[in-house]
Amino acid sequence: MAAVLVAMSVAGAAPPAAAQSLTDRFKNLFGGGSDDKGQQNLPANGGPPVDPTEGLTCPPVNIRAGASTYAVATPGKQAVGNDVRFQASITRTARECNLNGAEIVAKVGIQGRVVVGPAGAPASIDIPMRIAVVQGGVGEKVIATKSYRTTVQMTEEGSVPFTIVAEDMVYPVPPPGANADNYVFYIGFDPQALGPERPRAKKAKK
Repeated sequence: MAAVLVAMSVAGAAPPAAAQSLTDRFKNLFGGGSDDKGQQNLPANGGPPVDPTEGLTCPPVNIRAGASTYAVATPGKQAVGNDVRFQASITRTARECNLNGAEIVAKVGIQGRVVVGPAGAPASIDIPMRIAVVQGGVGEKVIATKSYRTTVQMTEEGSVPFTIVAEDMVYPVPPPGANADNYVFYIGFDPQALGPERPRAKKAKK
């Protein structure tokens, strides 16, 4: 198993207490402070150490255009002005890639914040998120995509952080000739992820 750990990118700041707890959680989930960093992968023939991360590219994390915020209004209203109940935004991301045979198992972390709007937010809020592995270039191609959600309990402060960590993004190793540098993790809020799953269509019997 090969692992490539990539540093977090910060797009916002949180109050010291909240930022500290979220940062600690990210470090734990992404292997911060591991005691086995000094171990080497030695081949059976006693040759030089093997670098299992050689050639493995962990795609960057980008936020989909138009999906960087999630605002909800009172029923029948537009999410603008005094009709906004709450708005969620993304503040920090991180990713880690592990090579497992012919597949790459990725861990993608997202931190954000929910702010109460003028119309007042409910006590509990579901945050929907979608993560996709996309091969960019001419004719963008979706390699893998999954939806995730987390529930946020609002407080009297009116501003609450949230964290989503996807540990099961699996996609094939880019085939020979494919430019792995064109791969990217796209993230964004996806309200459709809150709806019930559609039942699979049954095949007609012959």
